[in-house]
Amino acid sequence: MSNINIGPLPPAGSDAGMGPGGEDPRNSQSRIDKSGSPVQNTSIELKEVEGLSLGRVVYRRFLRHRAAMISLALLFLVVVLSLSSIGLHIFGVNTGGWWRWNFDAVPPVINGGAPTLSIFPLNWGEHPFGQDSVGHDMFAAVMRGIQQSLMIVFVTGLVSTVIGAVVGAVAGYFGGLADSLLMRLTDMVIIVPLLLLAAIVGRAVNGPSVILALVLGLLVWPTLARLVRGEVLALREREFVDAARVAGASSGRIMFRHILPNTVGVIVVSATLTMSATILLETAISYLGFGVHAPDTSLGLLISQYQTAFTTRPWLFWWPGIFIVIIALTINFVGDGLRDAFDPRQRRGLKRSARLDKKKADLAAAAQVKS
Repeated sequence: MSNINIGPLPPAGSDAGMGPGGEDPRNSQSRIDKSGSPVQNTSIELKEVEGLSLGRVVYRRFLRHRAAMISLALLFLVVVLSLSSIGLHIFGVNTGGWWRWNFDAVPPVINGGAPTLSIFPLNWGEHPFGQDSVGHDMFAAVMRGIQQSLMIVFVTGLVSTVIGAVVGAVAGYFGGLADSLLMRLTDMVIIVPLLLLAAIVGRAVNGPSVILALVLGLLVWPTLARLVRGEVLALREREFVDAARVAGASSGRIMFRHILPNTVGVIVVSATLTMSATILLETAISYLGFGVHAPDTSLGLLISQYQTAFTTRPWLFWWPGIFIVIIALTINFVGDGLRDAFDPRQRRGLKRSARLDKKKADLAAAAQVKS
């Protein structure tokens, strides 16, 4: 009988050699969980992102999220269309645009105010979105409404993100009395009826729409603050925080240079969801007459002004509503793409070849376990 070299024996009590095919289970493609199902490792995913920074990995995953990329392109087109068509009107300065009418101009009513837009063949005409009974061009009014609504959305998202991130970071890092006070403040803001308070403040201020955006930003930050607090509570016990503290870094530097960058995924995703909810909130407030006031306009105010014309001249109602849906959906899909990009468990960021390799490895591991 010939000698067979089986290599060195594992030490006593070792689990080496107990895996499928006599392999060390720590080196095998699969292992068995408590329910008897194979649990795959992430070697293929790790190979796909090997040598890349976190920002690069997130960027590649986001680019491969088709719905997010289409939504981002559509949102960009809406922003460019609204800014280039009638120009930017801010603080009394009008940059002008390529569209012949302004949102406050009153040209003569043509064809009863019906839309002149034609798809086949493509023809914009004089008033593609129609006119109201007075003569205002609805295309210019809708473009101005998009500008105002988007301004409120982005300002609100920026203000609420800054406040929520700072409050959550301070509460989670210091804990104790600071945590108790800030969380009780958060609870007080949460229980306040948001729509009612925003409507009251909007009516009391009765100023530029940027004031309404700042007010909304001061009211919608508690959810982000709680999320950031939870992340900071877990991160402050990590080794890199202890190392920074031993190196003499101040608490502020540790929070804003070491901890908060590791919560950017939660912050970005929460900010996009807040922005998508803000446009609906602004629409509701303006619809009730407590938001943007004439002579300026917004998408919600346009719907409020022309709600009685829904059955007789539906174009006055439908165009603002369509753009509200477009903006809300695109921001939601962008947020969904960012959530998947920041989630390390997602496989959407893998190339097609890597996904096929992963599928083959899964099938091979499952067959090996069955045998």
